[in-house]
Amino acid sequence: MRFEWIVAWRFLREGGLQTALIIIGAALGIAFIVFITGFLGELQRDIVQRTLGVQPHVTIKPLEEVARPLRQGDARGSSRGDAPIVLSDVQPRGQRLRSIDQWQAAVARLRENPDVRAISPLVAGPGLVTRGDSNKSLSIIGIVAQPYAAVTRLDQKLIAGTLQVDPGDVLLGRDLAEDLGVGIGDTVRLSTPTSPGDTYRVRGIFDLGAKNLNQLYAYVGLATAQALHALPGGVTSIEITVDDLWDAQRVASDLSLTIPHRVESWIQTNQQLMVALSNQTLMTRMIRFTFGLVVAIGVASVLMVAVVQKTREIGILRAMGTSRGRVLRVFLVQGAIIGLIGAVLGCAVGYALALFMSGVLTSADGSRLFNAHLDFRLYFFTTLGAVVLGVVSAALPARRAARLDPAQAIRM
Repeated sequence: MRFEWIVAWRFLREGGLQTALIIIGAALGIAFIVFITGFLGELQRDIVQRTLGVQPHVTIKPLEEVARPLRQGDARGSSRGDAPIVLSDVQPRGQRLRSIDQWQAAVARLRENPDVRAISPLVAGPGLVTRGDSNKSLSIIGIVAQPYAAVTRLDQKLIAGTLQVDPGDVLLGRDLAEDLGVGIGDTVRLSTPTSPGDTYRVRGIFDLGAKNLNQLYAYVGLATAQALHALPGGVTSIEITVDDLWDAQRVASDLSLTIPHRVESWIQTNQQLMVALSNQTLMTRMIRFTFGLVVAIGVASVLMVAVVQKTREIGILRAMGTSRGRVLRVFLVQGAIIGLIGAVLGCAVGYALALFMSGVLTSADGSRLFNAHLDFRLYFFTTLGAVVLGVVSAALPARRAARLDPAQAIRM
C-alpha cells in the first residue's frame, strides 16, 4: 500500500485550498458530533442526579399486601362435592407500614452482587414536626449516616452542621428549617401516629435543590426511627447504588429473580423523566446522522471533482501499468486520510467547545451545569467512524477513476 499512500497524499497536497476546505468542513461536522454527544451525555447525567435528589438507583421494599377472595360453602355441600361459592366482591387492602422480612439476609446477599456499589437499610414513615405554634407533616427517615451518604450523597447536600444522627439528633431541610424558624443547635419535637415522640436537636441542615423535598424529609438515627414507627429491629426499605445508573433497570430485574421482595429502579419510578430523556437521545442521534451524512456527501463531492481534475494523471498511471485495483485504492486512501485528519481536528475542537460551555452554563445555585470530560472511548470510536465514513464516501469516485480508459484519459 506504500504506492497508494504516496499518490493519494500527493493528490491531496496538489488539491491545495480544495483539500483544506473539505478537511475543515469534515472537522467542523465531527466537532459538532463530538460536542453534542459529550455535552448531552453529561447534561443528561447531571439532570438525572439533580432530579433524583437523594433517591437511590434501586430500592427494595416489602411485597404489597393483597386481599384475596374468600370461599363460602357448608359442610354438606363440601361432602357432596358441590363447588364452593366464591365471594368476588373484594376491597383493596390498605398498606400498613411494615418491615422487610429477614432484611439482614437480603443485605448479605446484596453485598455479594458485583453490580452493587453501596447499600443502606432505612426506616421511613409519616410524622409531625413541631416547634412552638408551628407544626408540619413530613416523612421521618431513620438512617445509618455513612452507608446512606454513600448511596444518596446526602453529605454533599449539607449547607450547615454535620451529618450526625446520634440518638437525639435530627437533620432538617433548609425550607423546613426556615418555616419552623430553627437553626443548628435548636430543638424540635418529632411525633408519629404510633409514638408521642420527643424533642430532638438540629445537627444539620440540607438542601436537595427543590423546596418540596426540603420540606418533606427529616433524618434521624435508624434506632430512633424504629422506635418512633414501632418497628423494633426492622427496616421499611433497602436502598442501593449501582456502578452505572443507566444500568439500574437491568440490576433491578436480576435482583427480583433472587430476592423475594419488591425491587424497583429509579427508571421505573421516574417514567416521565425517562420519556423526555429518550426523546432527547433520539433527536441527538438524528442530528448526528444528519451531520455525518453532510460530511460524507462533501467528501464524495470533492473526490468526484478530483477524479475529473486528475483524469490525465490517472490515464498516465494506467498506461504505465498501474492496475485498476491500485487506482481504486488511491482514492479510498484519500477518503481515509480526510476522515482521519478531520476526526483528529474535530475531536480537539469538540472538546474545547465542551470545555468552554461547561464554564459558561450554570445551574440555579451557581454551580456548573455539567463538567467536560476527556472521553477517550468517544474519541476513538468517532475517529474510527470518520475513517470508515471517508472510505465509504470515496467508494463511488474511486470506482469511477478505476474504470477510466487509459487512452481516452490521456487525450482529455
